[in-house]
Amino acid sequence: MPSGDDSHAPVPLRRYPSAFHDSAEHEAALAAFPAEFYPAWVKACRRLAGAGYGGTVADDYQRLSPQVAQVAGPQQALELASAASGLAIRAGRGPAALLIRASSSAAKRLRDNFSEWLALVDRTAIHAPESMSAILERTDLLLSHLDLNGLESWLRIGIRAANGDPQRRRRFFTLEDPEAQHWLQRESGVVGFLDFETRLKPYLTALWGLSVPLREVPPDAPEQVKRRPGFDGAVMRLPASFPGFSASDSESLYRAAVAHIGAHCTFTRAKFPVGGLKPAQIALVSLIEDARVEHLAMRALPGLRNLFVPFHVAQPSGPSTAPNLFARLSRALLDRAHDDPDGWVRKGRDAFFAAEAEWQDQRLSRRIGDLLGNDLGQMRIQFDQRSYIVQPAYRDDNLGLWDFGEDEQQTLNAEQVFESARLRQEEDDSRPPDREETEQRPDETAGRLTAVESAAGGVPVARYPEFDYVTGRDRPEWTTVKEYPVAIGRVQDIAHLREERSDIVNRLTTLIRAARVSRAERLRRQPEGEFLDMDACIDATIARRVGEVPRDRVYGRYERRSRDLSTLLLLDTSKSTAEFVRGSARTVLDIERQAAALLAYAMSELGDPFAVAAFASDQREDVRYLRIKDFGEEYDRTADARLAGLGSGLSTRLGAAIRHAGTDLSRQRSYRRLLLVVTDGEPSDVDVDDDRYLVEDARKAVFHLRRLGIDVYCVGLDTEARPPLDRIFGSRNAITISRLESLPELLPTLYLSLRK
Repeated sequence: MPSGDDSHAPVPLRRYPSAFHDSAEHEAALAAFPAEFYPAWVKACRRLAGAGYGGTVADDYQRLSPQVAQVAGPQQALELASAASGLAIRAGRGPAALLIRASSSAAKRLRDNFSEWLALVDRTAIHAPESMSAILERTDLLLSHLDLNGLESWLRIGIRAANGDPQRRRRFFTLEDPEAQHWLQRESGVVGFLDFETRLKPYLTALWGLSVPLREVPPDAPEQVKRRPGFDGAVMRLPASFPGFSASDSESLYRAAVAHIGAHCTFTRAKFPVGGLKPAQIALVSLIEDARVEHLAMRALPGLRNLFVPFHVAQPSGPSTAPNLFARLSRALLDRAHDDPDGWVRKGRDAFFAAEAEWQDQRLSRRIGDLLGNDLGQMRIQFDQRSYIVQPAYRDDNLGLWDFGEDEQQTLNAEQVFESARLRQEEDDSRPPDREETEQRPDETAGRLTAVESAAGGVPVARYPEFDYVTGRDRPEWTTVKEYPVAIGRVQDIAHLREERSDIVNRLTTLIRAARVSRAERLRRQPEGEFLDMDACIDATIARRVGEVPRDRVYGRYERRSRDLSTLLLLDTSKSTAEFVRGSARTVLDIERQAAALLAYAMSELGDPFAVAAFASDQREDVRYLRIKDFGEEYDRTADARLAGLGSGLSTRLGAAIRHAGTDLSRQRSYRRLLLVVTDGEPSDVDVDDDRYLVEDARKAVFHLRRLGIDVYCVGLDTEARPPLDRIFGSRNAITISRLESLPELLPTLYLSLRK
């Protein structure tokens, strides 16, 4: 070998830091790395072997990098060595070895995007070094569900969701956190319960007139529970997704599941006592009852046939096992035209249709089920209650049909019964007293009210999404709004203020009275106007032709003659409102209270519908909402006392408060609805370290309320946070005052905007 430059010369095997196991590996390396890449690969092997990462890293690279080179290219295989070295420095040699082991699979899946995957791993290691092992161990799983863009979004969501907590990051990336599984499903393009939830409850109500809570099956539920819908008499539980079905089929499955359970609620009048029935007999009675209620449902709503029948696909063939025979019997009972040669299936079908006149009596299901169960036992066909899954996929687990009494040893699946009982207890315990669940609006971002677990001091009444601008997606049910009782203050303080500033009250009353915020009325037969009144023109033409003097009132115009406006005044009571206003002995909260008192009195004098509320927050699970005056209540001394009792404290999670206030406003039937937010600064909370995060969430909340026809304006009090307020509300929808006297001067801008 020449003593000069040997960069293109073959390198003897003995020069490697660790020998190949056999010559085949050496030949694979020579084939994977052409002459121009071979020396660089040798150097990479030496560098890893001599870097102190342990023999595993170098050996794995030497063995697996040729496979990467064959699929993704030799240059990408060389980049793998640098990526492993960098990862070892940031996260340790264990993740570095995992990176190399995962690289072969990643190269096969990503090919031309392999380098981008390495770069993504490197960026992730900067923010979540402790989680790299968990991520790389799941490379096959993640890449089987996600493309590279989806993987990047999922990783960023995990980093963001943990909010700087390494333990929470690790739970997310090991998929122990239910949110991680939700986001993995969403990023993979699989549609599921969360995608259809907003449409399912109105669908159930439209079909059967029922209002039953719909919940997703928890990720930690037993496998049988996760794979099928369920109903225990109080809550409908639906699977997170139906794997293997297209988006359109998935929506039909969810609709069929809701329609099917609704049919049970309507036509199954009482629970069946379990008594001494065996598990196979319980399953068969449930199967017959499923068919009975579906036929009654199709009598009432014939279109349901097109929803149910397509999912019955069991073929009249296959092994004579209990699950196969049960699926075939389900199809034969629902579809009269389907012919199955099996004698047991035919016997069940003939008995069921021969008793059509008895379909209104659910005892029919017990009689036919017992008959078929006895025959099944004589056929020596085994039934495994632990592995049995109801078919087809839209049918529920039927636990709601049975009265198990105190003895749960006879149940179809003890795990399922236990889980059902636990879920029902959680739902029952979580309902606040004397509060009804509110219907979810079609627009999810307007807020989804749920009943959640009570806490001391405040009653949780709603969960709302929160927008993550980094990922460009909503985090579903991320914040919890709790309504707290309002402290009572001195009524005399508010009354004294109104007497002292009666001039401002009078000006505000005059301003609001003059604001004609309503639908424009068409006025006809006017002496002048914006358009010709055709009826008046015809009358004038007729009058002239018969020799009469026509009237000159032949015009029409549009005019607003009244007010039709509902207003909700939302006050920020965070800790920063305890600071003094510049050049004044009053705090920001004092100015807020005074402005609210004067506005409320002016609106109550005129009879306009309005409400007053306040908010503060202590992280995302405790957004505090205080009702000072609701729509429909009179503004009286009690409201004055609540207003006087407001105090400053905690943080400003503005987006959640806006969503909750918007939910109240959305119920008003006024022509215009106004949310007027009074605050002194930009949103913030102790569990958020990104200044922009809550600003963008509040902006998204405002945007969606405007889509619902709700106007949102902001009054900033002595604030230096004008840029964030402009970003959230828009520069034309945010006004700033530092003196109470400025309020009547600036409010006309707001009312003029509402008249457009």
